[in-house]
Amino acid sequence: MTMQRKTRVGLFGTGPWAQRVHGPALAAHPGVELTGVWGRRPEAAEALAETLSTRAYPTADALIEDVDAVAVALPPDVQAPIAARAARAGRHLLLDKPVATTVDHAREVVDAAAAGGAASVVFLTLRFSSAVLPWLAEQALRDDWFTAHAAWLGSIYARDAEQPAVASPWRHAKGALWDVGPHALSVLLPVLGDVTAVTAADGPEDTTHLLLRHDSGASSTVTLSLTAPAKAGGVDIELRGADGVQRLPEVWGDGPVDAYARAVDALLASAASGEPDRCDVRLGLRITEILAAAERASTAP
Repeated sequence: MTMQRKTRVGLFGTGPWAQRVHGPALAAHPGVELTGVWGRRPEAAEALAETLSTRAYPTADALIEDVDAVAVALPPDVQAPIAARAARAGRHLLLDKPVATTVDHAREVVDAAAAGGAASVVFLTLRFSSAVLPWLAEQALRDDWFTAHAAWLGSIYARDAEQPAVASPWRHAKGALWDVGPHALSVLLPVLGDVTAVTAADGPEDTTHLLLRHDSGASSTVTLSLTAPAKAGGVDIELRGADGVQRLPEVWGDGPVDAYARAVDALLASAASGEPDRCDVRLGLRITEILAAAERASTAP
């Protein structure tokens, strides 16, 4: 009996998400050989590689050369060019959200994946969470939704937040729209359909309000913030239709490491079958297009 070779995966990024989620999930996955780590700070890559019992690579291209797939935990505008280079080389892609913060960069990743025959998955946490998966599948079977509202209110930059602010320049620059907006859209799109019109208005600090029209005829509103007062934070998604009201489960499942492991499963399955995953880079591109349209429509000066 011939044993199937594990998929060689390289981890790109050394920040908190790579340390707490990507790295541990990849190192523990039975179908993965964690080949190495690359980061923009060599000392951080060395430290994380040691923790994960693998090795640090001196350049991104050297790690791309040695693997079958790349897992990226980097800011979106660093992620996109690395993903495009890897995909053109035929490496499969496990990317974080958002894929990019410009439509051109996101489209470049999509085109590279198509040209290189690369499978891809974008890790949108709710789409791989054990409690949300069956709930979302059930809602997507209905076609009589009237409207929906999603509120994703974080407090990481709030003045009264107990936790220290996250040291993430791109989040400071792009705000909640680009950081947590993909999460809200990842739930609304498979249920209500694609977005056909976007209106946006600014609220306090980085808060953004969206009004969306969907191709099913339903409408939705979305409120996003990373600066909500600590006691006002939280996540709520509510769908209203002919059968009544449905709300996102309060408990999402077994945590982000297990959700990420399911994203790895999805990538391996897509690479083996040749069938695109529902959360592939084309969804990442569409989310980027919607967020860019919302940014253009914003009332900000």
